[in-house]
Amino acid sequence: MITREQTTADLSLAWFKSTYSGDGGGNCVEVAQTNAAVHVRDSKRKNSPRLTVARSGWATFVASLAR
Repeated sequence: MITREQTTADLSLAWFKSTYSGDGGGNCVEVAQTNAAVHVRDSKRKNSPRLTVARSGWATFVASLAR
């Protein structure tokens, strides 16, 4: 298993999880935003690698879900 220690940058991010996720331990992701990017991680494996995308790419992704 590959693990990654949290960096100072990770600790400064404010992570959010949908209220629809509940506390049942399901398949959930958390999202944190910065001025330049959106970070996505597994809510159960907070030290695992995360997906980072440009804010414009995230906006396109979310808009496509709303269709």
